[in-house]
Amino acid sequence: MIVVLLKIVHVVGIATWSAGLLVMPFLFLQRRDLEGYRLHDLHNFTRFLYITFASPGAYLAVASGITLIFLQATFVPWFSIKLALVAMLVVIHLLVGLAIMRLFEPEQSYPRLRAIAVSIVTIGIIGAILATVLGKPDIAGHAAVEDFFAPGALAEMLSGITAWWK
Repeated sequence: MIVVLLKIVHVVGIATWSAGLLVMPFLFLQRRDLEGYRLHDLHNFTRFLYITFASPGAYLAVASGITLIFLQATFVPWFSIKLALVAMLVVIHLLVGLAIMRLFEPEQSYPRLRAIAVSIVTIGIIGAILATVLGKPDIAGHAAVEDFFAPGALAEMLSGITAWWK
């Protein structure tokens, strides 16, 4: 029963996090030609949405996901792909936060092309996460994949990079 509740929390967290990240570029576009109290109101709303909607969704998604990993022992190769995609979504989340801090300075703007590019990349990553989780692709059987996920593979990869790794 606890696993079902955690999965519900995880899905709700993913949905709110994704929705918050998808709406941000469109809010950033509203920055053009705003001054005074209208700029201040947009800044407050954007920060409010990021801090009280998108970020808690991210925390819920990540915390419940980590808990589910240990409760369900999800250690399969496709799951590593999902984690890499989630890491990309975390990077987008951080970049959105930095954009909020800089965008509302005097004489700043957010180019339309950037908003389109960020939206496409975000939708692509969210779609790839969904496709990976729902499809659970069988990537085992490929020699390169099996070598990459073999026990001790990380030590072999890092042996030439770090002097203290043996």
